[in-house]
Amino acid sequence: MKEESSQQVTQLLRDWCRGDQSAFERLMPLVHDELHRLAHRYMQRERTGHTLQTTALVNEAYLRLIDADNVEWHNRAHFYAISANLMRRILIDFARTRGYQKRGGNLIRLELDEKLAPTPQRDVDLLALDDALNRLADFAPREARVVELRFFGGLSEEEIAEVLSVTSRTVRRDWTSARAWLEREMKRAVGS
Repeated sequence: MKEESSQQVTQLLRDWCRGDQSAFERLMPLVHDELHRLAHRYMQRERTGHTLQTTALVNEAYLRLIDADNVEWHNRAHFYAISANLMRRILIDFARTRGYQKRGGNLIRLELDEKLAPTPQRDVDLLALDDALNRLADFAPREARVVELRFFGGLSEEEIAEVLSVTSRTVRRDWTSARAWLEREMKRAVGS
């Protein structure tokens, strides 16, 4: 059943890409639960009392997807990767427009991986993490994409490999390298 749904999503994405606007409307009910899960995952990391709610994040991502004219959708995994990136951008934009400090007071709980740090829970500023990911993308763009797709998008190694057209082994290696680099950067950010 999951394979059938995945193929259906991929076909609707291709139809939408070719200009069939009704395909987008048929697509949304099929992907809504997964988009909501992605948004919920993001919002769990936000501070208590955040004014943006999960449903609002899904709705904003939906609006931005409608405007995504120049995206050549490859498959379901690619769609969720783009959606995860959109949600990350929405939260970063929201944080910047709300005037949050780059460091300090407005910390957000993020767990890249329990192996990443000596303690399984770390408080990290979302803007500092975004800055670090952008710096990583300057010299290791694929590693930054792996982090984004795995951490923010919740994609499996196999799905990431498919999106990036690399092997699962390459994804594992990139994930390990990126985690180590981000750990150093985030320690540096907290220490400054």
